[in-house]
Amino acid sequence: MKITNTLDIPVHKNPHDVDARKIYETKDATAVVITLQPGESLKKHKTPVDVFFYVLEGEGVVEIGNERETAVKDTVIESPANIPHRWFNDSPEPFRVLVVKVPSPVSQTKLL
Repeated sequence: MKITNTLDIPVHKNPHDVDARKIYETKDATAVVITLQPGESLKKHKTPVDVFFYVLEGEGVVEIGNERETAVKDTVIESPANIPHRWFNDSPEPFRVLVVKVPSPVSQTKLL
């Protein structure tokens, strides 16, 4: 058994320049915890694999394709491969989301 506190995992360098911690990675899946501080956002990008998001804390706005919705704690959002998407934290509190990519991508995410 392996148990790790996510706060002990170093921030993973990423093109969005936000707090992103890769907490799990195998050929079958990759999981990252992203924390957006008030006013922070992800750049619009495409992921080459299916992704689902699970909101851990706070409130954020997710944009997938032409759809835009507010997501709160305990919400699950599905994002198909190769559809542009991004997150915004327009709230006054930190926003944390678990990002799970299935399977693990073999090519890079593309910024738009």
